[in-house]
Amino acid sequence: MSSDDVSPKGYLIAIEGLDGSGKTTIAKRLVELLTARGYRAIYTCEPYSDAFIGILNSIGRKMGALFEALIMAADRYYHLKEVIEPAVNAGVIVVTDRYYYSSLAYQGAKGADLAWVRELNKFAINPNIAIYLDIDPETGLKRKAGKPSRVEYLQENLRILERARQIYISMVESGELLYVDASSSIDEVLKKCIKLLCVKLGILCIGT
Repeated sequence: MSSDDVSPKGYLIAIEGLDGSGKTTIAKRLVELLTARGYRAIYTCEPYSDAFIGILNSIGRKMGALFEALIMAADRYYHLKEVIEPAVNAGVIVVTDRYYYSSLAYQGAKGADLAWVRELNKFAINPNIAIYLDIDPETGLKRKAGKPSRVEYLQENLRILERARQIYISMVESGELLYVDASSSIDEVLKKCIKLLCVKLGILCIGT
């Protein structure tokens, strides 16, 4: 997680949260709005590569938090080189559904040392803005019931999700993430996110 900002040519926007928080819907809606306003914008997500996702689903549960963090970091590096960095350098606004904060939250919740996870992801460029959509884990699980997750077993344990939420909150408190209450309707959550993009980046402001 380099201290260097991304290239001023484009923006990197990260949307974080537990499954069921609405982050995928919000990320895609933001891209739609940006595109409608004339911006070049793309949606992407993590984990990114089907190859790495396959490894996690195959043996991730057996190998545990450190293995997960290593695979997620490898996937993230590939994602950066294949999608994020080329797009941002070309002047595109990239909206990513999850970023390195997810590794801190989820693998940290499962026992991985947070300082080690940070060091492992030191290569990752900082987003211009990172938004955390907060929701109670039980509510998130109810919302996600019957819907697929790319790495299914990471969403099964309520205790782990509660720990992950606390790590997310600690990152909000340290200023790494901007907090949005995601317990209301998607439209209301979207409005809050738009306001943050306007204030922090000067984009999607009303009347512009």
